[in-house]
Amino acid sequence: MALLIRWLFAFVLVAATFNPTEWNFVRWAAAHYDDRLSLVVLLGLVLVVGYVIFLRATLRSIGGFGMALVLALVAALIWVLYDFGLLSLGNRDLNVWLGIFALSAVLGIGLGWSFVRRALSGQYDVDDADE
Repeated sequence: MALLIRWLFAFVLVAATFNPTEWNFVRWAAAHYDDRLSLVVLLGLVLVVGYVIFLRATLRSIGGFGMALVLALVAALIWVLYDFGLLSLGNRDLNVWLGIFALSAVLGIGLGWSFVRRALSGQYDVDDADE
């Protein structure tokens, strides 16, 4: 359940930054850059802090190779769904949502991997020694 919550936070972060609807930071910032510059900068910095937290934890937990491996697994899953006719890739908006899902899966798994590794192996990471 904890891994699902971490993925959900990653999904919200990526989807809040950009998605195919009109409700995302990129479109809002482009529309309100002139009249609300201070708010655009503040919210942009909040998003950057979120990305730094997720990327730092992901790189420390699974590294670049692990990130590529998780992304490859998600891509293979999408390929299987497409191959069995369960998914059509002709819709641009759906493709953007699939990209958001893929990126959030990498970030969510990276953020929670230390907990999964500890549950599977019973071994602590060096950072977990004081718990």
